[in-house]
Amino acid sequence: MSIVITAQPLTAKAFAPFGDVLDVSGDPDKLINAGMCGRYHDRATLDFSDGRAGISLFHAQIRPFPITLDMVERHPEGSQAFLPMSLDPFVVVVAPDEGGTPGTPRAFVTAPGQGVNYHRGTWHGVLSPLHVPGLFAVIDRIGAGPNLEEHFFTTPFTIQDGNT
Repeated sequence: MSIVITAQPLTAKAFAPFGDVLDVSGDPDKLINAGMCGRYHDRATLDFSDGRAGISLFHAQIRPFPITLDMVERHPEGSQAFLPMSLDPFVVVVAPDEGGTPGTPRAFVTAPGQGVNYHRGTWHGVLSPLHVPGLFAVIDRIGAGPNLEEHFFTTPFTIQDGNT
């Protein structure tokens, strides 16, 4: 048996307790390149206890609905940003911290072109693209020492598509 969570559209307001939504909504902060490019400036709060920011590439397998969520993880030493390298939506799962363990998870589906930046220490699900190619640029902490905590749920959750 599992607990059902319905994935909702990702909005900046709903996601604010967990991190930043990265997209090009609204007017650009300024135009550059002879007016041919809009710059949406400083859209994420990168936060690292030590080390440096690094860019890695992730190539994830798709995870179609319904998605079984039996584990979440967090990175206590740094924020972590996921930028899709295609315009395909993906599933974002987060959970509030409740005394060092995750509370009830929430699930979101990104709009094409949206990315996310998880605040440092935010419980989140694994990378869950809905379509191939599942390619992401990931900006996170590169440094000495562990930066990963995992939590396995006793009762798994089932994430269903809120658009069906």
